[in-house]
Amino acid sequence: MNKIILFAIALAAIAPLFAIGGARTGAAVDQKCDTMSISADSLLKETPLFDRLYLDAVCRQIDSDSTAFDLLEQCRKMRPDAAEVYYSQAIAYAKRGNDSLSIEYMRRAAELQPDNDNYLENVAETYIHQREYDRAIEAYEQLYAHHRDRSDVLEILVRLYDAKKDYAKMLSTVDRMEQADGPSEDISFMRMGIYEQQGDKKNAYRILKALTDDHPNEPSYKVMLGNWLMQHDRKNEAFKWFESALQDDKQNEFALNSLYDYYRNTGDDAKARQLRDDILFSKQTDIKTKLSMLQQAIRENEQEQGGDSTIVLDIFDRVMRTAPHNADLSNLKAVYMRLKKMPQDSINAAYAHTLSFEPDNLSARLTLTQNLWEEKKWNEVVDLCDKGIQYTPEELMFYYFMGLAYVQQDKDAEAYDAFKRGLSAVDLSNADETQRTMASDMYGLIGDISYSNGKYDEAFGAYEEALKMKADNVQVLNNYAYYLSMQNTRLDSAAEMSLKTLKEEPTNATFLDTYAWILFLQKRYDEAKAYIDLTLANDKDPSNVLWEHAGDIYLMTGDKQKAVEYWQKAIESGGDKTQLERKIKTRKLK
Repeated sequence: MNKIILFAIALAAIAPLFAIGGARTGAAVDQKCDTMSISADSLLKETPLFDRLYLDAVCRQIDSDSTAFDLLEQCRKMRPDAAEVYYSQAIAYAKRGNDSLSIEYMRRAAELQPDNDNYLENVAETYIHQREYDRAIEAYEQLYAHHRDRSDVLEILVRLYDAKKDYAKMLSTVDRMEQADGPSEDISFMRMGIYEQQGDKKNAYRILKALTDDHPNEPSYKVMLGNWLMQHDRKNEAFKWFESALQDDKQNEFALNSLYDYYRNTGDDAKARQLRDDILFSKQTDIKTKLSMLQQAIRENEQEQGGDSTIVLDIFDRVMRTAPHNADLSNLKAVYMRLKKMPQDSINAAYAHTLSFEPDNLSARLTLTQNLWEEKKWNEVVDLCDKGIQYTPEELMFYYFMGLAYVQQDKDAEAYDAFKRGLSAVDLSNADETQRTMASDMYGLIGDISYSNGKYDEAFGAYEEALKMKADNVQVLNNYAYYLSMQNTRLDSAAEMSLKTLKEEPTNATFLDTYAWILFLQKRYDEAKAYIDLTLANDKDPSNVLWEHAGDIYLMTGDKQKAVEYWQKAIESGGDKTQLERKIKTRKLK
């Protein structure tokens, strides 16, 4: 949809109405159309016909009433020079996806009221969207003529002139920005960038040198100047500026990295290596600089030494001896080991090392928890999560993995408690998608556990909460539907939920069986037979419950022989022998 609908209809469309002839009822439209401060009868008596129709159209447009379009067309015929009508029609056409007419009407609105900034700015944005840069420039220049204080308009003009490679206009516009807002480093860098685009190295250097001279005690400017000189093959001059920056600040990260790049660029690998080691293995170097240089060393190792992890790990160990209790170093080592597909135990040991001196390190604990989950080390997962909750009680993932680990150990009471605690401790009102998915799963498992304990109302309530968190949680939809069928209640709702699961996973045997069974309970036997056949076709190892369902369904479709065959398979699969043999003997369900 065209960008012209960025402005609110109620403010941008209604307001112009009361700037033209007729009764002045501006106070009334400050309220919503259906809650005006004066009565509708009074308004109708005091307002001219055109204004009444237009106000009605705008109100209907706000409510997405289709009749608004026809009313606006009537208004346009009554007053073809009313800019506000064209503006509202432009919005209507945009909503209908008719961009060409929307643009045409928006332009017409701006032509009729050239001093209306809303119209003009919308038209200008439309021109940009259509890549009509000359017209966009004209519109924004007109807008700036109305508002000399709007430097944001000048910034847009700089980009538009840039699109046309009109460097002279870019520079003059930057001059206007400086006149409006005063000199600033941002403006200097903008002007320098334009000179760079022009290939005007002399003026680009002049600006950067002036900034450096204006900040003699700030090494970052010297480093920037040095890097610029390096890029323009003035290496000797660059070296002097790097040295000067380090005289100001011996541990300046940017100066050290730039000097390192200088040595490598000039082929002096020995000095580059020595500088790298001095940076990495000095206790005085700040951690941020060490991390930056470590990442540089890893990249170079991959490019030049084929990714020899023994060299990198040796560097890590030596660096970590200078800062043995730094979590960033320890975690970076773990990440590197994972990227190099090293043994999981070694990776886990790196994260465990982090937690040994920084137990509240969330990243390390969560990653280690997931690693141990993948290894099915349930007790260790529970222990990690329990300690994690002590340090970060608002982190839902700890309750989630703790509960799942208990579920895997058939400790339903403990799982139930972990899930309930987590859902009570964490504010889910502004949860992101990951948190909502976890919460949905947790509510779903609470429902499963509650149902297995005969707490049916609690189970169904939990399923409802799960679906509020994630409406398409297929596991919850299936279990909720199946347990409703087990209670032989709300079968229509159960069928609707079950069908949703099949739309997501049409060959899932569990979901197919649920739907087939619900159809059976609804006495839709032929449909149930079709779905139980699909279930058997998609289940490589049918359970005794599935065989029994198949037998029951086939009995009700009149195929008693096949029903007996399926019941017999149910017995062989561990089903209730007494009940199944009775069905076989009597050829009846009860």
